[in-house]
Amino acid sequence: MSITRKEFFKQSLFSLGKSALDLADTLKVRFPSLPVLQGEATSPKPRPEMMAEAFNERCLSGSDACTSCIDRCAPKAIKPLPGGGVQINQLFCTGCSECEYVCPVEPKAIVLVPR
Repeated sequence: MSITRKEFFKQSLFSLGKSALDLADTLKVRFPSLPVLQGEATSPKPRPEMMAEAFNERCLSGSDACTSCIDRCAPKAIKPLPGGGVQINQLFCTGCSECEYVCPVEPKAIVLVPR
């Protein structure tokens, strides 16, 4: 059986989330007074005064084939560059900060800056 790296991480995150929910159910039974969060998390609101800026020297897309920011970008403003790094189309960028949030490196390879 052969799966892609992306599928492997999705399955890992799914199993981690399932374990967290199982733990929450266990705690709810043992400690009924604990509050339980309800509802879905909302996605960040677009901030037109901000835009994403890439620092490709920090980006893992060349060496590790990381595509987390590309996959997360709803308006498809981020494209991979040949040889590594990403290019951000400022016309499509909404300033929502999703790409910055999912970037796995520290310091971040994508940060929001004022337009």
